[in-house]
This record gives sequence, C-alpha cells and structure tokens, in this order.
Amino acid sequence: MRAIAPVTCSIALLVLATQLSAQATHPSGELKSSDFMRFVDRGATGSKLETADVAFRNADGVTVHLVAAVHIGEKDYYSALNESFKLRDAVLFEMVKPKGMDVPKPGQQSQSEIAQFQRMLKDVLGLDYQLDDVDYTAKNFVHADMDAETFQQKQAERGESFEMMMMQSLMKAMSQASTQPSSDKQVDSDEMVDQLVKLVTRPDPQRQIKLMLAKNMANIEEGAMGLDGPGGSVILTERNKAAMDVLDTTLKSGKKDIAIFYGAAHMPDMAKRLGERGFKPLATQWHTAWDLTIRSDEPSAIEKTLMDAIHELENDSQ
Repeated sequence: MRAIAPVTCSIALLVLATQLSAQATHPSGELKSSDFMRFVDRGATGSKLETADVAFRNADGVTVHLVAAVHIGEKDYYSALNESFKLRDAVLFEMVKPKGMDVPKPGQQSQSEIAQFQRMLKDVLGLDYQLDDVDYTAKNFVHADMDAETFQQKQAERGESFEMMMMQSLMKAMSQASTQPSSDKQVDSDEMVDQLVKLVTRPDPQRQIKLMLAKNMANIEEGAMGLDGPGGSVILTERNKAAMDVLDTTLKSGKKDIAIFYGAAHMPDMAKRLGERGFKPLATQWHTAWDLTIRSDEPSAIEKTLMDAIHELENDSQ
C-alpha cells in the first residue's frame, strides 16, 4: 500500500531519534534544544510545533536574536519570519554553498540530494520548503557559514562524514537497545504497531504523520547534537564557529539588532558562545512552524488507497 510506506519509514526514524536523544546532556543553566523548539500538545484540535526567536542583549544594548529554523514548514511560518527579518540590521544565515555562488532566489530549484529529499518530505507532509519562501536576496542578509570547499576539506581532514556519524550513532543506539529487558522491547514494538494502525485508519494521515513527527522533533534535534563528538564536528561545531566569526565582524561594524538564522540543533551551542561574548537571554517569541490540527473531513490512508484502487480499476475497464 503506497500510503503506508512513508509512515513505516517515519516510525523507524523516530525510534532511532528517541534513542539518540538520550545521549545528549546539558550542564545546568545552559539553554537546550527545547528552549528553541517545542511541541505544544492540544490533541487533535490544535497541537503545533513551534520554533523560537530568543533575544539576547549585552551591556552596550546590542541585541542578537537566535532564530531557530525548521527547513520545511507552513507558508505562513516563513512569511512571518520574512517580516521579522525586515526589522533587523543584519540577518546572518546558514548555507553551505560553493565559493562565489549566489544565494538562491525563492523557488529556485537545487539538484543537491539533501534539497531533493527535503522537497520530497515537504510534499508528503503538505508543507513548504524554506529555500522556496525565505528571501535570501534581501539587502540585510549576510552569509555566515562555511563555503562548500572548506566544509569538505575539514571533513576530509577529520575523516568525518554525516553518513559515518549517523552510522556510529545508529550502532550505539542498537547496542543500547540490545541491553534492554525483552519485556520493554515487546512494549515498544506493541506501541509502534498501535501507532501504525491508528495512523492509517484515522482521518487526515498527512497531519497524523506530522503530529507523530512533531512529538519527537525535539528528540531528533537532541539526537543531532549527540552526533557531535568530544572535539565537536564540522557539521555543527565548526559551522557555528564560522557563524560567530561573522557575528564578531558584524558587531564591529556597528550593527545593533542582529538575527542569526540557523537550524534549531545549532542554537544551544550558539547560546553558549553568545554568553561568552557577554550576551544574556532577554525574551523569547515563538513561531508556529507546523499546524497539527487534524482535519476531520480528510480521508484516512486506507480509505484513500481503496478509493484510488477503485478508480484505477474503473479507468482500466473503460
């Protein structure tokens, strides 16, 4: 059944992400992923996934906003971010791109595997893609990331790749799972089956999948942080260093109201680095990234699959 395949994949990813998240720890008092992304549970009638704009200020009255991002979200979410960015003197953004390459215009297609995957995922979930909606050509936007050549060089020097880091974490998670009591494994297996049955039989499977993912999104972000080894990683720590170097230059230029627009997994480390520069958290504004209200008039996955099959048979018989 075509509708069930992405559901099964999502469940597998969520199980792994939940296991990985247990590996991440945070010293007392430091901001963590849940300070930048949260799931608001209101059942089927209004749950939502939110990301934060956390404002920091130093003794000189300079404000830096850590604006956490999800790369696929509601169109209204990106519209609200675009409006807030207009208020900033500078918006420092993440994007690993080749030297000299222009930033993409809204809606511009990319052939990268990551971009293709994200576009596939946004179609499955009925969401928008960040690069389609955020205006990176705005005059106050400043590139604050590694170029692709430096990124690849540093990964090669460390013998690091995202796939390798994921495999290491997967092996660790599997090792931890193998030490659980068999009764616990059975409970987890039963829960997954229950969730799968509910997912394909209840209305609006698209948002049912989103709801399941959103409940575990903070764990996924924690898991991404867990990919960082004791010496950090290129994919997170080194890119954060690059962003902070650009921030230092921007501060020296006299800018007083600055946003750093990066994925939520980067933000706890960035908050720590801001603290080292004399910035303290001031206020948090939350943005709704995913609307998780279940639409009762949408068919279930099984109903849709059966209807599609019936229509195909009708067309074949004509």
